[in-house]
Amino acid sequence: MWVYTHGRHRDPLVGVSMRRFLAVNLSAALVLSLATPFAGLAKENKKKDPESIGDRDVGKGVNFYSIEKEIALGKGLAQEIERQARIVDDPIIAEYVNRVGQNLVRNSDAKVPFTIKVLDAEEVNAFALPGGFFFVNSGLILKADSEAELAGVMAHEIAHVAARHGTRQATRGQVANLATIPLIFMGGWAGYGIRQAASIAIPLGFLSFSRGFEEEADLLGLQYLYKTGYDPTAFVDFFEKIQSLEKKKPGTMSKVFSTHPLTDDRIKNSQKNIQDILKAKPEYVVTTSEFNDVKARLMAMHNRRKVDDKDLNRPRLRKAPGAGTTVDGDDKDKKDKGSDEDERPTLKRRPN
Repeated sequence: MWVYTHGRHRDPLVGVSMRRFLAVNLSAALVLSLATPFAGLAKENKKKDPESIGDRDVGKGVNFYSIEKEIALGKGLAQEIERQARIVDDPIIAEYVNRVGQNLVRNSDAKVPFTIKVLDAEEVNAFALPGGFFFVNSGLILKADSEAELAGVMAHEIAHVAARHGTRQATRGQVANLATIPLIFMGGWAGYGIRQAASIAIPLGFLSFSRGFEEEADLLGLQYLYKTGYDPTAFVDFFEKIQSLEKKKPGTMSKVFSTHPLTDDRIKNSQKNIQDILKAKPEYVVTTSEFNDVKARLMAMHNRRKVDDKDLNRPRLRKAPGAGTTVDGDDKDKKDKGSDEDERPTLKRRPN
């Protein structure tokens, strides 16, 4: 049977099929639209579950760098740092800091191996380059009051690598830089200057992160610290301490470290995360005798260097040839024995 509608023939079965087709597709679209937020929520919940560490991809996002390229990039930057900085080669200090760091890495979402070294620098700082090249300043170790505080800062930096924040941030910079290409055609120095200003920010992207990335590193770092067995409150305690120190004495923290400011909101969020997502354990690691030994060893090394530098820079007095008192009696014996007393400057009274 045909139905005549608006001058055209239409098969009623076709109409029914079309309605069914539209109904099915609209239902599918509705399910998909509802499922997407739930999928995002499930992913977010998994990111907040310490039991899921290692079984989740926290580094997803727009990224122009493959893992291999990221490692090669980090290696090149690390080599440049090592050419300019002084590495602590004391085997006891180096082995201890590496062991603390590798233990945290094993309890993280990181997909790359880590190379961890200690820099002989008094600034309170630690930074991890893309690809797992990690540097800890000796000043950070000296400022920490416990191993858990040191591990908290290290866990935060390991989180940046696990979430691939460096190359993801750099990718954002490159996207922004590509967007400025049309400015070249503005003519003159104006367009060129704007483009140059935009491109300067790209290298800084490997260490200077957005607020969102910093908050994510706080969340992940807390979980890594907790999973490793440390007291998670040490994470907040140390950041509160260096925030207070920086307010009292600007310059305490490294300029690189201060590019991601420790806002009150971040500290409050970390405190909330400790209460909401971390189940209390009967006991935590706070510090160890090894930490105290390494800290004492570093302190002695710093003090020794300060004394040496002071000795090198202080003015020295020398006696002119033939100057000084005559050598006889006991004085002669002292000279013969190589006593240091004859090296001291002697003062003579001027004749009236």
